[in-house]
Amino acid sequence: MSVDLSSATMYYYLMNIQNKILLTQLAEKIKARRTELNISQEKLAEKCNFDRTYISLLERSKRNLSFSNLKKLCDGLEISLSDLLKGL
Repeated sequence: MSVDLSSATMYYYLMNIQNKILLTQLAEKIKARRTELNISQEKLAEKCNFDRTYISLLERSKRNLSFSNLKKLCDGLEISLSDLLKGL
């Protein structure tokens, strides 16, 4: 049985693009909510017990959150998980 490497490569390429799109959309929602609350990255980081640079990385879609960090972030943003993830 042979494996079509071009199909497998294309699949992983498309999955990677989809993940980047989701991270970008989430990053935009995080920044929008923080701005809506009128708090700085430093203040949000303090509320979540994160480093400020972590918040910056999240808002630039450079980090993929763990579920537990996503929950902490939602608590800091005073928003439910379902509301933050709605539409993604």
